[in-house]
Amino acid sequence: MASFSDPNILPDDPYAERPSFRRRYAAWFWSAGVFIATVVLTVLSFPPYPTPEFAYAFAAPAIFWAYLKPSFRRYALTLFAAQAVAWTLLLGWLHHVTWAGLLLLGPLVGAWVGVWYLAVWWTMPRLPAHAPLTRVAAIAGLAALWVVIEWSRTWLLGGFSWLPLAASQWQRNINLQVAAYTGAYGVSFILIAFNLGITAYCHRLLKEKQFGLRKRSPEFMLALLVLIFPSFILLTEVYNQQRRELGRFSLVQPYVPQTLKWDATEGPGIVKSLEELTLNAALDRPDVILWPEAVTPWAVRGEATMRSFVESLSARANVPMLLGSIAVESAGAVDETWYNGVFLVTSREGLQPDYYAKRKLVPFGEFVPLRPVLGWLDKFVEVGGDFETGEDSHPLLVPLRRGLTVVGPLICFEDIFPQLARASTLAGAEVLTVHTNNGWFGEGGAAYQHAAHSALRAVETRRPVVRVGNGGWSGWFDEYGNVREVMTDAGGSIYFRGAKMMTVTRDERWAGRESVYVRYGDWFVLACLGLASLGFFLVRRDPPPPVVEKPESPAAAV
Repeated sequence: MASFSDPNILPDDPYAERPSFRRRYAAWFWSAGVFIATVVLTVLSFPPYPTPEFAYAFAAPAIFWAYLKPSFRRYALTLFAAQAVAWTLLLGWLHHVTWAGLLLLGPLVGAWVGVWYLAVWWTMPRLPAHAPLTRVAAIAGLAALWVVIEWSRTWLLGGFSWLPLAASQWQRNINLQVAAYTGAYGVSFILIAFNLGITAYCHRLLKEKQFGLRKRSPEFMLALLVLIFPSFILLTEVYNQQRRELGRFSLVQPYVPQTLKWDATEGPGIVKSLEELTLNAALDRPDVILWPEAVTPWAVRGEATMRSFVESLSARANVPMLLGSIAVESAGAVDETWYNGVFLVTSREGLQPDYYAKRKLVPFGEFVPLRPVLGWLDKFVEVGGDFETGEDSHPLLVPLRRGLTVVGPLICFEDIFPQLARASTLAGAEVLTVHTNNGWFGEGGAAYQHAAHSALRAVETRRPVVRVGNGGWSGWFDEYGNVREVMTDAGGSIYFRGAKMMTVTRDERWAGRESVYVRYGDWFVLACLGLASLGFFLVRRDPPPPVVEKPESPAAAV
């Protein structure tokens, strides 16, 4: 019988060989399979799910498909759609504040990440016939490109670097240690390199039919090498710690519902709750009491009654307080200015004149960008006008058990920006505090996702990070990203009203020292920019040697 590919057979020949259903719709099967696998593996890689191991393979289905030379249109549509869905699911907690923001931001971040997959589509089919060195350079270049794209998220369009790939490993601290040298970008590089390396090895076995010594994959060897590298850092730096007590921090978690927060009639009740929690916390005789972001119903600087209350409360508790509130400068004047800040109140001297003002504001939360154009849009934080941006890291001198200690405050989502924690450390901070209010976003994954970034900042700066939230996650990380303590209720939930004292320690070996990342900043991003360019240049410059093509089957045209 003549083959189906015989041009002499008419299309309606009843005796012609017909392709199977699977082969006829292979392209659709691949598209659907890659879409589902990419969405599921991407979402499960990140908090609040306890499956960070999926981050080692979340991109493998799409990478393997790229080897099979699918059409650009089908590949791009599949991956952009998968990323849009995955990131909309990951950011699903935004619906508590704005459905429109969720449905815009999810696809936007997905498209940002999706650009990387276009580079995968272009690169992977070209690699099998290339020399090993070129293949390794290409794999390293693709991993480096991922880093450059992640870095661009910290500043492009105002910056939204929520959930870099490294954040998936926040509870696997052995993988995080490279961040002290490269920033969290190095962790992302390792994960992507492993995704690429393991997929290249699978393709070599399944599609190239290489066995014995010929099945060796230099791409996979590179992936294993970069995967093992953090273990050496763990052995040399994490062991033999010299821990000493830094101070005793009481974290007050008032769990004020955001529906009540800006209701003036609820203000006295909120103040009463803060008073009770703080006085109870003082019974444990902490060195300092921490309140979360903007927790007072009125501005502590600019409202005399609110200032008098916190000063009296600190004196009654006989404990200094580091609290989140609002500063109103030039109140009532034409040039009245609002700041979201962290303030120090001591039991003897009261409210200190110096305070930390938030450097990175939330668009449409604390200000309306391009107000002359977008002024018709409302902020979801129901306070007067726009907040102003703080000028510098402005660390605060806080009296702890061992004397005055330099504390570097961060507010809200500022801990997702590595450059801010780095600047605070360069300014002398020996411990970082994060004052946040995740109460806007319900009891879903937002608090866990947010906390993951503090683990990264702790490793990058080699400084303990103490977090206090309105409703959770409250606790602290040591310099190596370990969760030392976290506030939970009797049922294990982080979402509750209460207070807890935590003894924060530090490794004395890092006292007064700076990590490589703190000292040199984003040097690894520059290296990755060069590495990505080199990989592209080598693949583009050296065309692979010609190979004998087998007749194409319908299954190959995916």
